[in-house]
Amino acid sequence: MENVHLAVEDEDLYSGYNDFNSTFFTEELENDIGFQQALRTSQGRRPLMTAKLPGTAIGGRPLASSFGSRVPLASSAGRPVTGAVQEGAARPMTSIRAAGYTSTMMRGSTFDTLGQHRGPAPPLEGKNEDGPEEKIKIMEKKVNDLIEESCMAYSSGASQLALEKAKEARRKEQALVRQREQSGTADHINLDLTYSVLLNLANQYEHNEMYPEALNTYQVIVKNKMFNNPGRLKVNMGNIYFQQKNYPKAIKFYRMALDQISNAHKEMRIKIMQNIGVVFLRMGQYSDAITSFEHIMRESPNITTGYNLVLCNYATGDREGMKKAFQMLISVPLGIDDEDKYIPATDDSSTNMVIDAIKNDKLYQMERDKKAQAEKYIMTTAKLIAPAIETSFASGFDWCVDMVKASQYVELANDLEINKAITYLRQKDFNQAVETLKTFEKKDSRVKSVAATNLSFIYFLEKDYDQADRYADLAMNANRYNPAALVNKGNTVFVKQDYEKAAEFFKEALKNDSSCTEGLYNLGLTYKRLNRLEDALDCFLKLNAILRNSDQVMCQIADLYEQLGDLQQAIEWLMQVISVTPTDPHILAKLGKLHNDEGEKSQALHYYSESFRYFPSNINVITWLGAYYLDTQFCENAIQYFERATLIQPTQVKWQLMVASCYRRSGNYQKALETYQNIHRKFPDNVECLRFLVRLSTDMGLKEVQDYATKLKKAEKTKEIQEQRVRSGRESSSRGRRGSREGSADSSNSSRGERRSGKNISLPASNEPYESSSPKELDAYYVDPLGPLMERPKTGAKRVVEEDFADEDIGDDLLPE
Repeated sequence: MENVHLAVEDEDLYSGYNDFNSTFFTEELENDIGFQQALRTSQGRRPLMTAKLPGTAIGGRPLASSFGSRVPLASSAGRPVTGAVQEGAARPMTSIRAAGYTSTMMRGSTFDTLGQHRGPAPPLEGKNEDGPEEKIKIMEKKVNDLIEESCMAYSSGASQLALEKAKEARRKEQALVRQREQSGTADHINLDLTYSVLLNLANQYEHNEMYPEALNTYQVIVKNKMFNNPGRLKVNMGNIYFQQKNYPKAIKFYRMALDQISNAHKEMRIKIMQNIGVVFLRMGQYSDAITSFEHIMRESPNITTGYNLVLCNYATGDREGMKKAFQMLISVPLGIDDEDKYIPATDDSSTNMVIDAIKNDKLYQMERDKKAQAEKYIMTTAKLIAPAIETSFASGFDWCVDMVKASQYVELANDLEINKAITYLRQKDFNQAVETLKTFEKKDSRVKSVAATNLSFIYFLEKDYDQADRYADLAMNANRYNPAALVNKGNTVFVKQDYEKAAEFFKEALKNDSSCTEGLYNLGLTYKRLNRLEDALDCFLKLNAILRNSDQVMCQIADLYEQLGDLQQAIEWLMQVISVTPTDPHILAKLGKLHNDEGEKSQALHYYSESFRYFPSNINVITWLGAYYLDTQFCENAIQYFERATLIQPTQVKWQLMVASCYRRSGNYQKALETYQNIHRKFPDNVECLRFLVRLSTDMGLKEVQDYATKLKKAEKTKEIQEQRVRSGRESSSRGRRGSREGSADSSNSSRGERRSGKNISLPASNEPYESSSPKELDAYYVDPLGPLMERPKTGAKRVVEEDFADEDIGDDLLPE
């Protein structure tokens, strides 16, 4: 124990371990002021020693510095460099030489850190472009450029140019392969380049609908075992057969592709199975399609497959299958983030700038389109299966609404309720529709506005303008920026003939939605009522820029040009209407009228004839055609038109008299006599018919002439008595100055009628030719003067407001943008 020494408590057992001699720390020498000062003094620039001592372990090889050059180093203590070898002398060989570096400092050497004493670097050797390998590389680059140009041409819509580029790339690639074979480097053929050329060529053939060539090109790729995974291209071949409607072969190739794709590529297999289901659906094999779609919905559900599954179950009439498929459809996850992330939650300007930047970017637009597509599919399937899954469509709609309320699409429940009301409207059950829509009066403003807009529309169609005005106000109060509500309000004001106020509502609707075509159309109609034809024309020209092929809009423009007196412009616009609806008889008749006003009888005849061909019941067209052939002395052609008029208006005696007149003018007196006799049997008191019967009987020497003359006198006396009674009644009922003028006008008209009848009574002498009398005098009484032709009953052209106003479509009110 004497040799045992206990440690003192204050003594540190680990002292000394952290002591460090700064002499050995060389990393901070650059910052050591003393060391740097010593380097700058004469002590740091000692002369080199020239003595040569025996070589040490350090050889004569210079040490590489940080600048890349090899610099011979001297001893730090000034001792001469040992082991130096004279320049040009052979290096001594020794078997006991130690490893390491040997530094040599020759007399007269300079410190050249950049190695400038070596001179400039030798020039690079130029490529020999005439070599076979260089030519092959150049050709490969050209082929790649052609493939890229082909793809770019197709992306810009130039399919034919893309195909030409693909063909040229194929030709150059084949020349490249031949050159490889000739140069003996066939083993180095670029298979990836060959695959790219063939695949692009097949795609371009397919895009240009050259399906046989595309199939042949795909076959070349598939049969080549040197390509990687060529079996996937059988999907493309199946798509081509699908386009050709060769569905059995399409299924065959889809299944072949499915067999060659491993289970690791799950998404690819799902897409191929979806194609198989669609083909079964096209073939009408709904059970097989249901099997494929159900498998997809279990493995990787998506909206499109769920929609197709509902359609297949609807086609088979499986009620439970429809319900199950609809539930699967509304439970498909969309994978879309909550829209609340786009709402600024803080006052941080940088965060708000980021939110504004991503609020309408490509990703958000894609999410919005995906959600809109899902909602469209759900609404369509609900409207489709609602009448089929229950005994009544109302119960079916109620079930669909309950299912939707329990899903992620809660906001679609109200839209389904409105669709239920629309279905009532289609079934003409207006009371149920109104009751259904009235249930939305206490709901949120958007739904209330939509429901009130539809109620206003219904009451407007029923001509209950007070209720229509009330619900239009309710829709506007719920949503002042609803253009449909403003249009309906303008319609109700228009009915009250307050055109200025109606124009204000239509203008406000256009301010809220510049694409509201109904408001712009109705504003043009309002300007027409206000006789502001130039403003109306401006509205319809703007509308024509939006609705290019709308015959209603072009008819309005033509009508306005006609009212402005520019008939040539009116004809040009009606010709555009004919290009859209070439079989519209009213437009053809209108063109005939305008050409007739311009004095172009041949063009008028053409369009009137075309109008009669498509609609042989227009009495104005028939009148014009019959009168035209009478004026041109083609009475036989006029007969068919007046006979048609007789069938249309059998109670009008004038058409039958015109038929008889045509026979008489054409010289067929026997047929004319028979026609007059038929007319007399139907209208025994007709004076004109009896006059011509007397005349014809006299000329033909018939014994019935005396009988017809007696009946004529009796009919004339009866007609005179009736006319006197009418005149006396008018004179007794007339009051005031206006009544006196009306009475005098009636008497003058009747006197003119009497004078006209007097001319018809005078008969020619027996030795006078039958046609000596003027045909106009004979037929003056019953020839119908050609008045203005009836214009086309087109929407918005000449109808009353409830018929011509383009009111808001009910379907558009359901899902406002």
